Amino acid sequence: MTGSQAAGVRFDVPEPDAFTRPYWDAAAEGRLLLRHCDGCGRDHHYPREFCPSCWSEDVRWRDASGRAVLYTWSVVHRNDLPPFGARTPYVAAVVDLAEGPRMMTEVVDCAEDRLRVGMALEVAFREDGFAVPVFRPAGTG
Repeated sequence: MTGSQAAGVRFDVPEPDAFTRPYWDAAAEGRLLLRHCDGCGRDHHYPREFCPSCWSEDVRWRDASGRAVLYTWSVVHRNDLPPFGARTPYVAAVVDLAEGPRMMTEVVDCAEDRLRVGMALEVAFREDGFAVPVFRPAGTG
């Protein structure tokens, strides 16, 4: 894709389908959903129609607590894809959700020098025409 082709494309919003629609509808309501396997009892993320641990198809949506800890992060200072360039710098992160799964996300409302592996986080939702889960330091909401 050339720069002129990319100009009108949004790379920061998902394209919900019939399967992921409950996840995005819950996000619009300020809730984070995970897939839960009734076969082995584990939660997983990203949403799949089967359990990545035991391969069971006995999975369902379940509300997550919204609690997480920071596993790792990187401060992004340059991103040429719209609209990320206007947001730089931002913190791309991986968090460990309280329920067990690891999730790629963004950390917001936190100075870079305050980020620490293991710091407590809570889910928040960025609204930009679409609710997307991000995380902020716990207790700041």
